[in-house]
Amino acid sequence: MIEFLWPLAFALLPLPFLVRWLTKPAELPATGALKVPFYRQLVSSGTTSAKGAIRRPVRLVLATLIWALLVTGLARPVYVGPEVPLPVEGRNIMMAIDLSGSMGQQDFALDGRPTTRLEVVKDAAEDFLARRKGDRVGLVLFSDRAYLQAPLTFDRKVVTELLGEAQVGLTGQETAIGDAIAVAAKRLKDRPADSRVLVLLTDGASNAGALEPMKAAEIAKDLGIRIYTIGVGAGPQEVRTAFGRQIVDPARGLDEATLTAIADATGGQYFRARDVKGLANVYAEIDRLEPVEGDPQTVRPSVALYYWPLGLALFLTALFSAIAAWAAPRSRSTLASQPAGV
Repeated sequence: MIEFLWPLAFALLPLPFLVRWLTKPAELPATGALKVPFYRQLVSSGTTSAKGAIRRPVRLVLATLIWALLVTGLARPVYVGPEVPLPVEGRNIMMAIDLSGSMGQQDFALDGRPTTRLEVVKDAAEDFLARRKGDRVGLVLFSDRAYLQAPLTFDRKVVTELLGEAQVGLTGQETAIGDAIAVAAKRLKDRPADSRVLVLLTDGASNAGALEPMKAAEIAKDLGIRIYTIGVGAGPQEVRTAFGRQIVDPARGLDEATLTAIADATGGQYFRARDVKGLANVYAEIDRLEPVEGDPQTVRPSVALYYWPLGLALFLTALFSAIAAWAAPRSRSTLASQPAGV
């Protein structure tokens, strides 16, 4: 679609006619007169009447068209294309996922079949990442040590694929929560303030790594990072054993006190996920607490077109000048060929 950035410029279109109408004709000087000895031959030849009558409308049309093109160029025509969405600058979210040996425990059920904790976490995290449009997301995996699996990126599909490839015990059987917080904080510290978020998921207590969890939480707090901690594991269950029915707690190794303290110290929140639905609700609550910032923004690219009317005006001006130059010698030669009269 073509639009004009300065449409008021079209108010200048009648300007030449107004000037012609309002301006008085130039007065002839009274001090003398021009005597043309061949005036009668000039009148009889019809040069001033016939050819002049033909050229005057052509000159008027060309001059009017040139002026209209100049005004059109001044109005700055542009071609405006369709709307193009812009990426929305949202949160910067690092996800730290526990890969210790206990994450392979099958105390969850997915689609009616026993499933490991890690598989449920992958499934819930995939849904969570799909909703974080406009966010940068990254991935830290940890067990005996923590390492960066995916830096902060808008490509949520790649992060989802990398999480899907993670395996229990990939880097050991223990749990280094403090190191996981430190690795994530290193990637978040240079991001804009108030958008630094860490979602840490584990099913145990920190028993490995070089940094204590609370010390790492203090560092994260100083960097303005909010940490949401998630404790995973089924609640107490009654099972049948050789000694009869007994109550067992699959999540007895979970250090809820430390996870709660980490979240409280950094302005986040601790969540407990005992089943698939509970884990999905946890991620939905984090969505509510950390919404994607702003509405989707769009831009309509535009291409300037002013040089087209200006170029055409230049071409017509050159044509106008060529016609005038071609007619002038013919008029002079016609006059020169007439015999001198009285």
